[in-house]
Amino acid sequence: MPTSKAPATTAPVEDARAGLRAELADLTAYVPSMPEGIEVKLDANEAPPVEPELREIVARAMAAVPLEVYPDPRAERLRAAISARTGAPPGDLLVGTGSDEVISLIVNAFAQPRRKNTQAVVLAPTPSFVMYRVTARAHGVKPVELPLDAAWDLDAKTMSRAIEMMSPNVVFIASPNNPTGNVVSRDRLEAVLEQAKGAFVVVDEAYVDYAPGSVRELRARHANLGVLRTLSKVGLAALRVGWLEADAGLVGEIDKGRQPFNVSATSQLGAAAALEEGYDALSRGVARVREARDALARELDALEGFEVTPSDANFLWVRTAAPAGDVYEHLVREGVLVRSFHARGGRLAHQLRVTIGRPEDNARLLDALSRAPR
Repeated sequence: MPTSKAPATTAPVEDARAGLRAELADLTAYVPSMPEGIEVKLDANEAPPVEPELREIVARAMAAVPLEVYPDPRAERLRAAISARTGAPPGDLLVGTGSDEVISLIVNAFAQPRRKNTQAVVLAPTPSFVMYRVTARAHGVKPVELPLDAAWDLDAKTMSRAIEMMSPNVVFIASPNNPTGNVVSRDRLEAVLEQAKGAFVVVDEAYVDYAPGSVRELRARHANLGVLRTLSKVGLAALRVGWLEADAGLVGEIDKGRQPFNVSATSQLGAAAALEEGYDALSRGVARVREARDALARELDALEGFEVTPSDANFLWVRTAAPAGDVYEHLVREGVLVRSFHARGGRLAHQLRVTIGRPEDNARLLDALSRAPR
C-alpha cells in the first residue's frame, strides 16, 4: 500500500499553542490513580453495586432506546421524574451530563466581571470539590478559595470579608462537603446567601441522599440560591446524570449555553426509570450505606492512631496519626485504594478519604489498617 511521508507539524502546532488560554498551563488533565495490585477500590465515592431489581429496571429502559434517534433535547421525562421525587417544578430544572457539566454551564454563564473586577470571580471553600477551581480556571474565571474552619465548617468571618472584597459572580458550597463529609451550618449558609445577594450561590448536594435533609426549602427566601444534585453517588454513576434546581429565569439563561442533546437517550431513560420504578431499591441501597458508614466510623475510631469526622456522606474523612502518605502506601501494598490528601500539605497531610464499600471491602480495609503505621 503506498505511503507518504507525514508533513512536519512542529511549527504549526507551536503557532496554534499561542492561541491557548494561558490558565491551562496551570492545570493538569484528570487521570485517576490506579496502582497495580488493587483489589479493593475505596477512593472515588462510588456506591456499592445496586440491587438486581434496579439494574433490571434501568437495563430494560435503556434497551428500548431507538439508537438512530437523537435524545430528547429538553429531557422532559427525566425532568418530570426528578420533579416528582424532589418537588422542584420542571421549569426550575436543568439536566446535564453529571453535575460536572452543570458546573461548567454555570461558570460559563456567569462570566461577566462585576463592579471593578477585571475577571469574573468564583468563590468556594477549601478543601472542597476540586472542579469548582478547575472549571473556573478553564473558563478564564478567577477562582478564590477560602479555608474551612477547624471543624471543617464555613468560616463565617472569612467568607464575609471575601464576598465584600471580591464581589463574586458565583459561590459554590458543597454540603455535605467533599472531602470532609459534613454538612455546613445552616445559619452560616444563610448568612452567605444574605450577604452575597448579587451572586449566584450554588449548594452542591451531590451526597445529600446520605444526609439528614436538603437546603432546597431555602429557595423560598433566597432567590439567588441554586441546588446541585446527581444520581452518581447512589449507584448510578455510569449514567452521568446531574441537575441544577434554581429560579426558572436563571435556569433559562444558563440553558442557552448548553449543547443540544447533551444527555444521552440511554442515560435519560435509564435515570427516569430508576426514579419512577426503582426508587425504593435506590433508597434501600442508600440506607445500607448509611448503616455501614456509621459502623465503619465506630470501628475506625476505635483503632489507635485514627480519628473520624462525623459524616453525612458515603465516605469518611479520617485523620491519621502517622503521615497520611505512609498509611496510603501501606494500604496500596495491601491491595486497598483510598484517597490521600498528604500532597496538599498543612493539616491535610494527615487526612484520608475512605469510601464506604461492600461489607467485605470495609472488612478488608479495617484489617489492613490494623497493621498500618501509627
